[in-house]
Amino acid sequence: MTKKSKTIVIVAGPTAVGKTSVSILLAKRLKSEIISADSRQFYKEMEIGTAKPTQLEMDGIPHHFINSLSIHDEYNVGQFEKDALKLLDDLFMKHDLILVVGGSGLYVKALCEGIDEMPVIPTEIREELNEEYAEKGIEHLQNELVIADPEYYEIVDQHNPQRLIRALELYRATGKNMSFYRAQENAVDRPFNIIKIGLERPREELYDRINLRMDQMISEGLFEEAEALYPYKHLYAMQTVGYSEIFGYLEGEYDRAEAVRLLKRNSRRYAKRQLTWFKRDPEFTWFSADEKDAVIAFLQKMS
Repeated sequence: MTKKSKTIVIVAGPTAVGKTSVSILLAKRLKSEIISADSRQFYKEMEIGTAKPTQLEMDGIPHHFINSLSIHDEYNVGQFEKDALKLLDDLFMKHDLILVVGGSGLYVKALCEGIDEMPVIPTEIREELNEEYAEKGIEHLQNELVIADPEYYEIVDQHNPQRLIRALELYRATGKNMSFYRAQENAVDRPFNIIKIGLERPREELYDRINLRMDQMISEGLFEEAEALYPYKHLYAMQTVGYSEIFGYLEGEYDRAEAVRLLKRNSRRYAKRQLTWFKRDPEFTWFSADEKDAVIAFLQKMS
């Protein structure tokens, strides 16, 4: 077996845990670059609500895939896999080790293991589900998926109708759920080593950080940003926590105080789903996000 000379280091964890500060410190120590695996940060129009690192926070470290797309672009995890692998070929010309940072579990999985092709779904099934969503709302989709695929329901973004519809159309078309297909996937052998680091904090501390981050986003103009993006709320990129709650407020479904409560609650729930996803992968080694020296020592030992 040929020894692999190049390595990617995954730095993953829930929203607001502190991935940015840890990954930038690692990149500086290792003289490396960062690939973002946070699908929300790809879109240049979504600035405040996606907690992108600022130029000051980046501290001169090159970041890839941040602000690389418009919300009007069609993009998916399969395209990310191809684009990220191509980029790694280029980056490995300069570096032996590259950091991949983010909380989008499916994108991390695609880069590390590959994504199998799913069955082709008949158009009428997709149209049927979209009509049901328009008539009955997102709760209808949630209620069906939690019965059809309770395991996947625990880790999917439950407030993203496109993700729910994708899982349901697969089930209706084949009689098998997303969990079944994910279990059949055969990981590909990448031409580089993969080290997976998970960052975590005590639950109450993490939730306090999420609440504080949301307050900061609101003071920076999150409501105004969402209002400017409201005409495009139907786009796939906009179906995400941090914007959909404000869209409901703008449509008069509830007042501003309730929108803030939902923003914080749904962000906490999103963090829980992220942790559930990553904790199921036994290849992750977990650290407190404050244990930066321990992370560095671990990497030096492993690489």
